[in-house]
Parts: sequence; C-alpha cells; structure tokens
Amino acid sequence: MTALLSLLLLGLLLATVAPSRLARARWPEREPVLALLVWQMLVVAVLLCCVLSLLLASAAALPAWRDVVFSGAPDGVADAYGLAGREGWGRLSAAVLAAGGLWTALSLAREIRSARAERGHRHAQLVRRAPELPASLLPRRRAAAKEPLVVLENVRPQAWSLPGPRARLVVTTGALQQLSDRELAAVLSHERGHVRARHHWLAQCAQALATGFPGVGVFSAFRDQVAVLVELAADDRAARRHGRVTTALALAELNSEVFASCPPRQLAQSPARVDRLLLGEPRLPRRARLAWTLAALAAPVTAALIAAAPGLSTLF
Repeated sequence: MTALLSLLLLGLLLATVAPSRLARARWPEREPVLALLVWQMLVVAVLLCCVLSLLLASAAALPAWRDVVFSGAPDGVADAYGLAGREGWGRLSAAVLAAGGLWTALSLAREIRSARAERGHRHAQLVRRAPELPASLLPRRRAAAKEPLVVLENVRPQAWSLPGPRARLVVTTGALQQLSDRELAAVLSHERGHVRARHHWLAQCAQALATGFPGVGVFSAFRDQVAVLVELAADDRAARRHGRVTTALALAELNSEVFASCPPRQLAQSPARVDRLLLGEPRLPRRARLAWTLAALAAPVTAALIAAAPGLSTLF
C-alpha cells in the first residue's frame, strides 16, 4: 500500500503546492511556451497519479483484477505492493477515483462537443456573410493557403481566427483601414500562431478540467494560465517575424478589438501585453530553460517510478 499512498500524496502536493508557486513566478512572461509545457506536465502528472492510484486501488479491492494486473510478473512482485487483505480501503479509494475519472471524461466530452458546435455556428455565419469562391476561381497561392484570409465589411477594427479543420483568419475592413501593412501582418501572424499551435485544443482541455472540478486549484489555475500564456506565445511569434514594436503598435492601436477572439479577461490584459513587448526582456538562459524542461518532465516520470518502485525492488 506504500506505493498507493505515495501516489496520492504526490498528487496532492502537485495539485496544491506546485500551482500556487508557479502562478506567482515571473519567468513565464519571458518564456510562455516553456511555461505552457511546465503547466501541461504538471496536470499530466496529477492525472497520472490518479490513474495509477486507481489501478492499484482496484487491484486491492478486487483479487481477480489483481491477478490480471500482475499476470506474467515475476514471483514476489504482487506481494511487494502489499495489496492483499486491503479490500475495504481499496474499494473506497477505487470508487472515489473511478468517479473522478468518469466525471473528467464526461466534462471533456461535453466541452469538445460544445466547442465544435460553437465553431460550426461561427463558420456557418462566416460563410453567410462572406461566401467562399470555388477553388478554381481563387489565385493559386490563396487556394493553397493553410488558413485562408476572409475580409468582412465592418467599420469596427477586428481580427480573429476560427480554428479547426477549416481554419480561417478573419479581418474586418475597419482593421484594414486602421492598421499599416506591417501591423496587419503582425496581427495575422498572431492569429495564425493560435491556429497552428492548436491552442484551442489546450484551452478546451483546461476548461473541461476546471469546469468538472471547480474546487481543484490546479485545474482552475491551469485554465487561467493557459488563457494568458497562449496570448503571450502568439505575441512572441508575431514579434519574431515582424518586430516587437510593430506588434505592440498593432495591439495598442486597436486595443481590445484587435484580437476579438480572446475572452474578456484576456482583452483586459492588452496594456500589459503592450508593455511586455516594448520592454523586450531577454529570454531565460539556456541552462534555466533546460532545468525547467527537465523539472517538468520529471513530474510524470516520478509518478511512474513511484508506482513501479515496489516491483522493481524485488527484481534488483
């Protein structure tokens, strides 16, 4: 039972202590892509702790299942986990963890279905407002574009992206009038970064976990941080291609209306994003980036090693 208790303790620490410290750190603003990796690995480690705990708890609760789990294992491996005679405690733990797993799956399925319906509705609206021409009538370069550009008649200066299999970049005539060519290119690069990095997938998973478990701090922090970090990562992509000043000017000129696909809490952060682009703080040193990458990968690896430790101890 030591492995099971250790996994539960590790999951508790990763779900409580780690998110609060990471959310207070300042370095993610300088390395948003790395910060996204760290947050993802943290959540993966928490979920892995739950899955492995469910596996061991089920093995403790059901002797028949225990025989299946340890079938083919060398002699002494099953005994090393100390699961025999723990049926009562195992049933309780397995029931709680299984309920959490089922609720997670349902929340994720509900969020994906809702997001797909919303994207389908927005695509249908876009087609009605700006019907697509047949591919044979389009310029060859535009027909081969991964994310075709659609221009809508609207005096409000806006630009956004519609992710999915039929991804589109949308700008209004107001944006075309408001922005210079370089600023418009920076805005489109920002939105293209969202589409190509599949930020909508990450946002959906984060939203599903936070909605399904509103009382779990790591999931709500993950959702909030993802919403901020994907914008910073897209800003950096645009800045690398078109310059920090150009990207900042585009964001400042249109303020909250440039990136209209952002939720309101991200739109309110536009001034901070402009300041960040203009300050141009350097990236973390390579050693620091490597250290954070290894630390992120170590979290799920540690959970796997804890689960395998009793069995490995009998072999070596």
